[in-house]
Amino acid sequence: MDIEQNKQLVLEGYRKFQSGDIAGLLERFRDDAVWTSPDSEFIPFAGHFHGKQGIAQFFAKLNANVQATSFSVKELIAEGDKVVAIGDGSWHGHLTGRDYDLPWVHVFTLRDGMVERVDSYYDTAPPAAALQALRTAQAERPDLRQ
Repeated sequence: MDIEQNKQLVLEGYRKFQSGDIAGLLERFRDDAVWTSPDSEFIPFAGHFHGKQGIAQFFAKLNANVQATSFSVKELIAEGDKVVAIGDGSWHGHLTGRDYDLPWVHVFTLRDGMVERVDSYYDTAPPAAALQALRTAQAERPDLRQ
């Protein structure tokens, strides 16, 4: 695939995410794909997820804990098999009721027209602060653990 096709693949994936079509989004990932993000004990969807099943688990944890109230891709930069997406979002914590804004960068590695790897970069402080009340609630109520 050429650079423009790679960008389109990534943009289509974001459209699937925004419409809630996670199954359609996952069709763009290789079976052995990897999703990485900064580790945080306060963010239930942080860390490393392997394979389509693991990445589906990431999205399940994300959707169980937060909802995007806005999410936009500001810029795409592509070279070879890499696409870098720069964007921002606003999020609402389901159980805490807290909102936060978060700029992000996603680095996609593509192979044979499919996503092989996503490295997600963001400041963990805003979501950790918004979701920290969730950790306290989970400690007090085991039924809230994911």
